[in-house]
Amino acid sequence: MILFLRGLFIVVIASMLWVTTWASLQCPLFAVPREVFTHPWFIATMFDAYWGFTTFFVWVCYKQTAWVARLAWFVAIMLLGNIAMSAYCVNELFHLPREGRLADVLTARRSGPGALGLTLAGLGVAVVALGWPRS
Repeated sequence: MILFLRGLFIVVIASMLWVTTWASLQCPLFAVPREVFTHPWFIATMFDAYWGFTTFFVWVCYKQTAWVARLAWFVAIMLLGNIAMSAYCVNELFHLPREGRLADVLTARRSGPGALGLTLAGLGVAVVALGWPRS
């Protein structure tokens, strides 16, 4: 199961990086037309996505014991979404041997500042800062 999950989350990261890169080359991040932003299904999709991100973050808060790691993962998840979430899962899955138990992935706690979370949070902030409309 651990091997399957590693592969699954690597596919999620790869596909999200591909589609995000493709979309960025088609249209700048903050150049989405107003008609899209105000469409009811866009709004419903954003609520769905961000409540999902929040739900995942609650699990991350349980696993990460350091507040700096929790804050970094919050920023990373809210700004990078499934890219950050799948990176978190891959990181957790590679902390275990291939024959490890899924229960260990779900419940093992991590201490320390969490370099991956800090890196992804910084990347997320940079992406938003570079993509913000210039006046």
